[in-house]
Amino acid sequence: MSIQEIQNEIVDEFSFFENWEERYEHLIELGKSLKPLPEEKKSADKVIKGCQSTVWLDAKMQEDKLVFEADSDAILPKGLAALLVRIYNHQNPKDILNSNTDFIEQIGLQEFLSPTRANGLLAMIKQFKFYAIAFQAKNKN
Repeated sequence: MSIQEIQNEIVDEFSFFENWEERYEHLIELGKSLKPLPEEKKSADKVIKGCQSTVWLDAKMQEDKLVFEADSDAILPKGLAALLVRIYNHQNPKDILNSNTDFIEQIGLQEFLSPTRANGLLAMIKQFKFYAIAFQAKNKN
């Protein structure tokens, strides 16, 4: 499934919720479904800078796709990380770099996140794309 198809699926999913509280609960549930990151991967170099809470992101290349693992010490950021893992997991670096983030506005996230949470979400997206840049450069060599 392409990144755009996954984003469209998420937009459809969130459209079923009538208010922000229901969307918030859904994000929390997504976070609970995220497989915990093993303790040995919760190192300082995996921490996403710019997040209010601690969020870890790890990536590896399998064939020509990036595989992501994420975790957080806070429930809402963990849900946001789960959403991004769902979008970017098992995608190739070029597709990650070329993807947009319109789905954030379409599901109404920017309206309800505090400025610090919104900055954290942008920091998470940047880190996913940073991994895509790094692995794309590595594979060209």
